[in-house]
Amino acid sequence: MAMASQRDGVKVVAKNKKAYHDYFVQEKYEAGIELTGTEVKSVRQGTINLKDSYCTIKNGEIFVQNLHISPYEKGNIFNKDPLRPKRLLMHKREIMKLYGQIKQEGLTLIPLTVYFKGPLVKLELGLCKGKKMHDKRESTARKEIEREMDRKMKEKNS
Repeated sequence: MAMASQRDGVKVVAKNKKAYHDYFVQEKYEAGIELTGTEVKSVRQGTINLKDSYCTIKNGEIFVQNLHISPYEKGNIFNKDPLRPKRLLMHKREIMKLYGQIKQEGLTLIPLTVYFKGPLVKLELGLCKGKKMHDKRESTARKEIEREMDRKMKEKNS
């Protein structure tokens, strides 16, 4: 089922929550996705999975790998392979800037969110650095402390 959160004409279809758990997101970028008609219809239904997806840059073009878009059930011969690499649409200078950062600093491009901006399907990319196990424990402990403080404040105010 599609997550229907509306903000400023933007309808969020899917989020990659695991990315925020496994990576530190340093910068975010917006890119269009080159899709076929049946893929867009399938995305509209919310049958998309961002888990374990990542981006690669080849020959000045950027592709998203392992982005699973389920075949459109009312589709026919026009349905594509659900895991085929999908080309992302960004300006050449942005792609080259990202390529340089990935090669020099050892960062990764991870898809964070898929959403509709008007009739267009957009993908939010994160320039990410991997978390170590102790970083994950630390961020989980910090979230738990914040939750506990919120609970105490609510009890105090009631």
